[in-house]
Amino acid sequence: QVHLVESGGGLVQAGESLRLSCTASGPAFRSYGMGWFRQSPGKEREFVAAISWISSSTYYADSAKGRFTISRDNGKNTVYLQMNSLKPEDTAVYYCGAGYRTTPRTESQSDYWGQGTQVTVSS
Repeated sequence: QVHLVESGGGLVQAGESLRLSCTASGPAFRSYGMGWFRQSPGKEREFVAAISWISSSTYYADSAKGRFTISRDNGKNTVYLQMNSLKPEDTAVYYCGAGYRTTPRTESQSDYWGQGTQVTVSS
């Protein structure tokens, strides 16, 4: 069992930055690929970024490329999402997901989820 806790959300203005964190408790964090997803009101949860469990290869949605960076610190059981040049359309609840020995780029690839953290970007 893996328990995920996100933090770092908040209210920012367009153009500003935020860094989200997701800390995992439970064994074998290194065996889990980690992903960030987001969900806006009335919309389905969508993929944002992911990092693999074995090579730390990274993957991004087109909307995140060039602005967001995902990274992980296995010593701290934590995955980060650095978000720069934020836009109002980035407003959503951001969730991290963990996939055992996979890189979660779809909801079905995540075995565990955090509770989410709200990001609001004002124009």
